[in-house]
Amino acid sequence: MHNLTKIDREKLLMLWTSQELRSALNLKPISSRGRDICGVSIDSRTLSDGDLFVALKGDGGKRFPNSNSKARDGHQFIAAAEANGAAAIVCSKETECKLPTHLVEDTLDALWQLAEFARARMKGNVLAITGSAGKTTARTWLEQLLSSQGNTHASVASYNNHWGVPLSISRMPSDTSYGVFEVGMNHRGEIAPLSRLINPQVALVLNVLPAHIGQLGSLDAIRIEKLSISKGLVEGGTLVLPFDLDPTTVSKRIKILTFGLNEKADISGKIIKRDDPWIVQIKIDKKLFEFSLPFGGEHRVATALAAVAAVHAMGGDVGAALTEINTLKIPVGRGNLVTAAGRRIIDDSYNANVVSMQYAIDNLLQASTGKKIALLGEMRELGAHGVAMHREVLTSCTNLDAILTVGKGFRDSRMILGNKLVQHADSIHDIDLERLVDLTRPGDTILVKASNTIFWRHQIVDSLITAIKAN
Repeated sequence: MHNLTKIDREKLLMLWTSQELRSALNLKPISSRGRDICGVSIDSRTLSDGDLFVALKGDGGKRFPNSNSKARDGHQFIAAAEANGAAAIVCSKETECKLPTHLVEDTLDALWQLAEFARARMKGNVLAITGSAGKTTARTWLEQLLSSQGNTHASVASYNNHWGVPLSISRMPSDTSYGVFEVGMNHRGEIAPLSRLINPQVALVLNVLPAHIGQLGSLDAIRIEKLSISKGLVEGGTLVLPFDLDPTTVSKRIKILTFGLNEKADISGKIIKRDDPWIVQIKIDKKLFEFSLPFGGEHRVATALAAVAAVHAMGGDVGAALTEINTLKIPVGRGNLVTAAGRRIIDDSYNANVVSMQYAIDNLLQASTGKKIALLGEMRELGAHGVAMHREVLTSCTNLDAILTVGKGFRDSRMILGNKLVQHADSIHDIDLERLVDLTRPGDTILVKASNTIFWRHQIVDSLITAIKAN
């Protein structure tokens, strides 16, 4: 491609014509043909040459009034978008920008209109994924498994909210065979409108865990919210669920396909070997198959079973998918393994709830050599359940060799862990990493896990690696 002219390259990457864009936004056609659009962006800092820049106002709009976003008004960055190579602008205010400008009443509504148009013109199969943990891992795996079977487009990073979902759909090429979109939530009533926008043939609920329980109040309320992803299914669509998840509140007209380690599940698995790689036997339509998973943990096996069930529900080649599972990787921050000066670091720093914490601690305890050490940050959005859930996690740590905790949620660390507690820090800024590193030797394993705002945003794993190398 590097021998192509700029014009030829734009034709190859063209996502929207200027007239399609006007049509999607319900704007009058213009006589002159503008520059075609190669992508869609809401961030002038990461915008690529040829992108459409949508200047969002920074709130959740009328659909998501409870959004706690604190983003700045994108209209302030139109000049930056122009300087970085934007092909056109969507805005709700008059601007001095010299680029083709599409003036709309509400830019978030406009982004949703682009997504609706992109979804309508795409004739392939679409999958929506939700769950309390593992969404990004499942989406990444499904993207890889389906890409071998057709043109596949998927969400990136964790673009799963009222901005991320329409942005991801608006970037979907018209010739896509498979679309895979992640759906998240912070408050009641957020999943259904996102699912209706995606309008999937298959909706997958990975799990229901006490994440955001402080906002929704109970595990049953979380279950109901997760199951509302079924409200966007096309007629005749399929809802893929864990075998043990109660489907009450789901319309009886919707087909349900279950997965799990229970032999009664429609897609059932049985763990044959619990050592990297794990070997799993799977039964589909009364036929037995086998696959290997290059990393351990029953929660990873459950995610693999869910991915296979989703491929099956989408009419994909399950046999081909099973042969590729042994090549899958874990996204950064979701339990991937990093090595520094002989120490193994399990980077699970992206997010945490009480169940995923226990999964991670159980996985750490499987380490065959060296000391087993945990650097744990508090879990957020637990409300009145927070004290009990943090104590539950601390109790799970009693068989570890050393633990360092961060955040007020873990204020009972010393009482429960005694001398195994290296340090309790009230905030990320008080952590004594050198003290933790001094305890380690080559062959030891360190788990790093916390809610997103504790470790992930502060790049604590990078700091830990630096401290290890400097030791």
